[in-house]
Amino acid sequence: MDDNQLEVPTSFSHLYATPSGRLSIARAELHDRYELCEDLSQMLTEKASEMLHRLGVAESDVVERIQRGLEGEGSPVTPPEARWVVCRLAELLGWDFPAGLPAEPPAEGQ
Repeated sequence: MDDNQLEVPTSFSHLYATPSGRLSIARAELHDRYELCEDLSQMLTEKASEMLHRLGVAESDVVERIQRGLEGEGSPVTPPEARWVVCRLAELLGWDFPAGLPAEPPAEGQ
């Protein structure tokens, strides 16, 4: 029985789903990974807003720069998680959904 009441969105679970639909990692690890990514996207909202105004670039440029940073060496997230984080970040900020990423935004509770 899982004591964790956290509901992981389907969009995040899909990052760890096998072709048969089973998870490729333990449910506890999935919860931990999701919490890390959700916290990261929440923490990056202020930084992204600051970058937008300080650099005077488009929202898509900010998202791309953050994604490149998250995919860099030493990042606490995997490249698929990095894509999820920037999609969630865009959603939190009410920005257009990043081009070239999955069609559905990672709405919390999906």
